Amino acid sequence: MQSIQDKNQIPWPTISALFLGSFVTFACLYSTQPLIPLFSEQFQVSPAAASLSVSLATGFMAVFMLIASWLSDARGRKVIMGGSLLATAVLQVFIGFSPNFTWLLVLRAVQGIMVAGFPAIAMAYIAEEFDPAISGLVMGIYISGNSVGGLTGRMVVGAVTDFFSWQSAMLSLGFICLAAGLWFWFTLPDSHNFSPRPRAVLTILRVMGNTIRKPPLLLLNLIGFLVMGSFVTVYNYIGYPLMAPPYNLSHTVVGLIFVIYLVGTFSSTWLGRLAITCGRARVLLLAIGIMATGGLISSGTGLALKIGGVAVFTFGFFGCYSVVSSWVGQCAGNDKAAASSLYLLFHYTGASVIGAWGGQFLGEYGWNGIVALTVAALLLALLLLAVLFLYTRKKEAAVYPQLR
Repeated sequence: MQSIQDKNQIPWPTISALFLGSFVTFACLYSTQPLIPLFSEQFQVSPAAASLSVSLATGFMAVFMLIASWLSDARGRKVIMGGSLLATAVLQVFIGFSPNFTWLLVLRAVQGIMVAGFPAIAMAYIAEEFDPAISGLVMGIYISGNSVGGLTGRMVVGAVTDFFSWQSAMLSLGFICLAAGLWFWFTLPDSHNFSPRPRAVLTILRVMGNTIRKPPLLLLNLIGFLVMGSFVTVYNYIGYPLMAPPYNLSHTVVGLIFVIYLVGTFSSTWLGRLAITCGRARVLLLAIGIMATGGLISSGTGLALKIGGVAVFTFGFFGCYSVVSSWVGQCAGNDKAAASSLYLLFHYTGASVIGAWGGQFLGEYGWNGIVALTVAALLLALLLLAVLFLYTRKKEAAVYPQLR
């Protein structure tokens, strides 16, 4: 068999395995998001409690990604990634048999731990195993699995729930992901350019500590916390107003709302390129402003305003994600792996903390409470961006001479 480093032949089976791994991760991670209003009604819990079905999974994933990365250095890449995907899919099936809401939350927390093993390692595998001539293509296909998996998982769950039940939806998605996980396990080659290199936990923590003490990286992590938290909060609770009078939309239609994610394919690319000519700080200011504007538009009462506002909000978010992610890499120096891990930790912790807190605002103030919370978080992000700009303006001017 040819090495997957051979740039003269694109190894599509290997690339498909990575795509499906990404698909499984994000299809399962956000599979309960369109069901949050249903959980409130069926289990008689508050919106904040119902949102824990998402927040617990993302929170535990954020923490255990660091551990998964450490384990992969000691045990190898494929075994951790493959085990993560299969365990995630099996747990998705088990969730369909949850006898009550407590068991559902327990299983989602365990699933968050298991799912951490794939995203923590996949990008390292790609960087190590693929020829640079095709690594960009592979990374692009891998990242597309994130959005395709997240979108498909939500739509499948919404449609199956409408026709059968949420339990059937979890089972259906679980079996789909189990098939994808098995394809990954039997198709992905073992690492050729990686040898296990165990590192002491204290060494890793020391590197993390040194990284987070850099003011630009700390500020970028906090901005990521606030931006991702706002984004997940909007999508956690948008189903409540849309499924209530006067809209009365079905689970299937609400699931289709997530098609709006596709605008991010354009905005992440467009705003990422715009940052090259206009500077990262200015484009990040624009992207956060677009998010806040979209949130305010969604406070309108018309259905078109609600959906249009969420679309504008989503457009801005993916631009933020693109710019902040690249900026973290630029500020990291020689500690890019540690910086990326910390950024993901803040990123998904924001999704858990603000996402769960949003339920309190929804319960007290309705959808306008969600808008107020997310806009306030984004204003705080703008304040942090101003501080970040003061720290980095000389470097920005050197990178982008047109800004002098």
